[in-house]
Amino acid sequence: MDTRSQGSLEKTLADFHLPRWDQIPNVGFYLEQTTQYINGILAPLGCMEITSSMISNYVKKGLINSPTRKLYYADQIAHLICVTVLKSVLSLEHIGQLFAMQRLVYTDQIAYDYFCAELENVLFYQFDLKDTVEHIGVTFSREKIMLRSAIIAVSHIIYLNHCFESREK
Repeated sequence: MDTRSQGSLEKTLADFHLPRWDQIPNVGFYLEQTTQYINGILAPLGCMEITSSMISNYVKKGLINSPTRKLYYADQIAHLICVTVLKSVLSLEHIGQLFAMQRLVYTDQIAYDYFCAELENVLFYQFDLKDTVEHIGVTFSREKIMLRSAIIAVSHIIYLNHCFESREK
């Protein structure tokens, strides 16, 4: 991989960290606060954003639970982070199916924390911040392989978007 084409995103990604389940604030955010929080977390990726109307749409489609008294909590925020990242490579229908499949095998917390670790793992490799893609977790399942495949596809999208953006500068 040619590191000359990576520039500032590589530096930003070196410090990139998705909050794990227990690190997501569970105080209840209003819709706009939820949008700002997620966009702030994903800003280093450079090409993924969520809007208030998207969140409302995901609630209507049943991808995330309805807010409680107009407040979004950690479990909903975790799901929204996943949806925001995965929607660049999967349809909303497939994301919903992936969530349902994951729930049959893993708790939401385990699935989300795996998602975070795997995304960082693959992105760091994609941007030459480490030499190998590590094996994450202790189990093997079709659901885990499917999620890893989606994450690999996402990492390629992020890399390609960055390459095209850096050529324009």
